[in-house]
Amino acid sequence: MRKDILDIAKKVFDLANLNKVIITSAESCTAGLLSSAITHIPGASAIFECGFVTYSNISKIQLLSVNKNTLDRYGAVSEEVAGEMALGALNNSKASLAISITGIAGPGGSSIKPEGMVCFSIAIKNEIKLTETKNWGALGRDKVRHIATLHGLQLLSRSLSENSKLR
Repeated sequence: MRKDILDIAKKVFDLANLNKVIITSAESCTAGLLSSAITHIPGASAIFECGFVTYSNISKIQLLSVNKNTLDRYGAVSEEVAGEMALGALNNSKASLAISITGIAGPGGSSIKPEGMVCFSIAIKNEIKLTETKNWGALGRDKVRHIATLHGLQLLSRSLSENSKLR
């Protein structure tokens, strides 16, 4: 695991531990890298309950209760699906804070949804607090997955710093 990811994962751990917040994740294109980074920190079980790796649409529907109509209308790589993934992770865990990541690591993509496009969502206590899309371009599969993981951890850190009433 790269040092930049481990450094921000440790910050997330410290903030969540301080605030007694339990985190869950729903990952697609990062395939569990964010969960792995958090659980790399000794004592992570105090702040991390579970991570859902839902690579296929059917797994998003079955494990996270993402609405099939949302997937059909917006596609798996969309802020709408990212939001439903985060809410689904909360509803299927005892966590109070969820992050979701869905995107196109590559190769491939289209002119509408190019390689390097990644959507994120943060949900707190059954409410979507943030959705956003980043377009990093065709950096290659490993780099897109790395930067998406790093960005996801930064979003968690920011959410934990800004929201004092997460419990």
